[in-house]
Amino acid sequence: MIHPRSIGFRLVAWYAGLLIVVFVLVGGLMYAGLHSYLEHDLSAVQFRRARQIAGTLLGNVETTGEAHVVNEINAWFTPETNDRFIRLTRADGSVLFVSSSPPDGSFDARQVTPLATRPQVPDWRRETLPTGGRLLIASVPAVSRGGHAYLVEVGASLAPIEALLGRLLDLLGSALAIVVVIAVTGGYFLIRRALAPVEEITRRAERITLHNLKERLPVLPTGDELERLSVSLNHMIARLDDAFEHNRRFIADASHELRTPLTILRGEMESLISQAKPDSEIQARAGTALEEVVRLARIVEGLFNVARLDAGEAQKECQRFDLAELTTSTAEQMCLLAEDKGIAISCHAPQPVFVEGDRARLKQVVVNLLDNAIKYTPEHGKVDLLIFAANQRAVLEVADTGIGIPAAAQPRIFQRFFRVDPARSREMGGAGLGLSIVKSICTAHGGEVDFQSREGQGSRFKVQLPLAPATS
Repeated sequence: MIHPRSIGFRLVAWYAGLLIVVFVLVGGLMYAGLHSYLEHDLSAVQFRRARQIAGTLLGNVETTGEAHVVNEINAWFTPETNDRFIRLTRADGSVLFVSSSPPDGSFDARQVTPLATRPQVPDWRRETLPTGGRLLIASVPAVSRGGHAYLVEVGASLAPIEALLGRLLDLLGSALAIVVVIAVTGGYFLIRRALAPVEEITRRAERITLHNLKERLPVLPTGDELERLSVSLNHMIARLDDAFEHNRRFIADASHELRTPLTILRGEMESLISQAKPDSEIQARAGTALEEVVRLARIVEGLFNVARLDAGEAQKECQRFDLAELTTSTAEQMCLLAEDKGIAISCHAPQPVFVEGDRARLKQVVVNLLDNAIKYTPEHGKVDLLIFAANQRAVLEVADTGIGIPAAAQPRIFQRFFRVDPARSREMGGAGLGLSIVKSICTAHGGEVDFQSREGQGSRFKVQLPLAPATS
C-alpha cells in the first residue's frame, strides 16, 4: 500500500486527478454543446412553424375569416396530436386560438402565462409551468393585409431534451467512475514500475554498512537521472570505503606499533617499583605512572580489537559450541572481581544453547557485559545472567542492580569512546570501547544487542544470536 506522503502516492493522485479534470471538462463541454444544439434546433423548428401560421393563415384573415384559421391549424398542425403548444392572440390581448393539452399530459396549455408586452420582433423563451413542465416557446408578431396585428406563439415541451441530457449525464457519470478506476489502477502500476529502480536502490543502500562497503548500488542503463544518481552514489560509497579503509589501517597500525613500547614501558615501571624503597616517593609516582600505562595498554588493545572487527575478523574461527556453558564458565572466572565488592553473581542456564561463531569473540561479549555490570554495581549488589533459546534465537541477558544509565545518555551508549561519566570511567579504567566492541561482535554474528536501564535502579542488557542448526 502506498503511503499518502510518498512520491508514488502524489504522482498517482496527480495523474488520476489530471485525467479526471480533463474528462470532466470534456464531458461538461459535450453536455453544454449538446444542450445548446438541441435547444437551438427546437427553437428553429418552432420559429418556422410560427412564421408559417403568421404568413399563410393570418395574412388573409380578413378574407378567410378567423374560423378558417382555427380550422386550418387543427387540420394541418394538429397541436394536441404532435404535443405542440399553439396560441394566437389579437392586438387587444384576446385569444383567437389556444391548443389543448397533449394526450401524454406533459404540460397544461391553459397554464402558459400570456405575455404582458407584445414583442415587436421574433423572440423565444423558456416557460416553467406550475405543474413542473417546461416549454420552449417561439413568439412571432404577425400583421394581416388588412392591418390587424396578431401574436403567434408556438412551443414544445423540453422534456425530451431533458431526458436525453439526463441519460447523457448518467452515461458520463458511469464513464467517470470507470475513468477513475482505470486512472488510479493504471497510474499505480505505471508509477510502481517507474519507481521500481528507486526501491531497488533503496533496498541495496539499506544493506550497505561499514562492514560491506565493497557492495555497490545497481546501475540501470536508462540514461536518465536515476542512472546518474546511482553512479554518483556508487562513487560516494567508493570514497567512503577508501576513507574507512585508510582509517582502519591507521588504527590497526598505530595500535600494533604502540603495543610493544607499552609492554616494555610497563615492564620497566614494574621493575622500578620493585627496586624502589617501600613507601618512598619514587615508588608512589612509579605506581601512578604504571596505572596510566596499564590503562593506556587497555585502550590500545581495545583499538586493536576494533580495527580487527571493522576488517571483518569477528568470526575468524567459526565453530559450533554451547553458549550456556561458555557463559557459565566465564561467570565463574570473573567471580573474584565480584567478591572484592561483595557482589553476588548468579547464572541461570537451564539447558544447552548452541550457536555458531567465534568462541573467543563471543566470550569477549560476555566478559565486557559482565565487567561493566560489576564495575557500575555498588557494593553488596547483584548481577544475574540468564541464557535460554526462544524463537530460533539464543538469548543472553545480563542484569544488574547498579547505578543505571541516564536517559539522555542512552541513545549514545554504543558509540566508541562514549562514557556516561568520563571522570568515574577513568577511575574504573574504562575507555568507552567495551559496548562498542560488543555491538560489533553481535552484528558480525547476525545478532543484535539492546538494553533497558533506569538511573539508580540498574540495567539489563539483552544479546540475541541465531541458533546453530540442529545436528543429525
